[in-house]
Amino acid sequence: MEIERQGKVDLETEDQALLSRTGAAQLTSFSGTLRTISPDVYQQLDEALRPHNLFPLLRETPTGHALHIIEGRAYPSREVSVLLPLGLFLLTVLSVLYTGTLIAIGELSLSDPAAAQAVASSLPANLWRGAPYALSILLILGAHEAGHWVQLRRYRVASSLPFFLPAFGLSPLGTFGAGILLKEPMPNRRALLDVGATGPWMGVLFALPILLIGLATSQVVEISGGAVEGNSLLYWLAKVIVFGRPLPDGQVDVLVNQLAWAGWTGLFVTALNLLPIGQLDGGHTLYALLGRRARAMFSPVMTLILVGALFFSSAWVLLGLLVAFLGRTYAVPLDDVTPLDPLRRRWAWATLGLFGLCIVPIPLAYNGLSDGLLSGLLMSVSMWVVWHTVRR
Repeated sequence: MEIERQGKVDLETEDQALLSRTGAAQLTSFSGTLRTISPDVYQQLDEALRPHNLFPLLRETPTGHALHIIEGRAYPSREVSVLLPLGLFLLTVLSVLYTGTLIAIGELSLSDPAAAQAVASSLPANLWRGAPYALSILLILGAHEAGHWVQLRRYRVASSLPFFLPAFGLSPLGTFGAGILLKEPMPNRRALLDVGATGPWMGVLFALPILLIGLATSQVVEISGGAVEGNSLLYWLAKVIVFGRPLPDGQVDVLVNQLAWAGWTGLFVTALNLLPIGQLDGGHTLYALLGRRARAMFSPVMTLILVGALFFSSAWVLLGLLVAFLGRTYAVPLDDVTPLDPLRRRWAWATLGLFGLCIVPIPLAYNGLSDGLLSGLLMSVSMWVVWHTVRR
């Protein structure tokens, strides 16, 4: 490194938070330009500083690079607590069984209203009827979290087990999703991308066949009013593949069964996770691709959410609260200098494209004739915003 200045400098918000959590302290900093940029640079520095209870932070600056020497290495426990994740998982099983049973009652009411009423009156004894939805959605969410978990183990990043979140009637999905808590930072941007992007792709890998099977076994009925699930581009395309035409068409629509609802839910949860900001999987992907420039996405995304809340659906208000809570801080890796290799850059763009394919402008619509077009428009605007940020 060609050193131009030595001495403490102000750290970014995420770095200050890291030091606060671990009890570490900034010893000194070097500003200048790295002669070589590669993951090996950080690894060599880390190995040299380890015996002295120090570790490095590599950061980009407007004029070059900064090397912060931090005193007080953290050694998070590699042991994982089982009781809380297991308890939440069991509660989530009951919650999605309940949701699946409600879907089963709705299907049964079409052919035998009296039987449907009897099932509804003894709901606890009939929770087994919700097994198709429960197994399907847990498989999708489990695959998503397994993708994260395998990559975290690959990079030796300490984390919790997945936490599944039950909803018990507070959401028509039966669950608020799942998440993993990190106990230490990612080593570099490549690890950040691999961990962040693998989960959504694994979830979609299971959601798509479940969705197609569910649509193929669902009934097409006359539209009788009420709310219907909104179209994402991927969901719209799946209906075209199965039924040979877009639905709803103004006269009939598909009455989704448990498998189809699980597939739709899997795509919807994927879209939420891939919002390209903050601590979400999409935020990890965007930060891995752009570095500190990813922070510029917060205002455009909040603007899109405001437009969605005003013109598409009030559900975007809840999304805005999620973004406000998770969208301002990023999981900045220890080595924030080494860029993605060309293959990972393409994978990052494909992952952001997956967000565009899965996003649903109107989660619950009262006519679905235009929401496929809205999905295409929203995807185009979203990708233009990302591209404009990259080009800046």
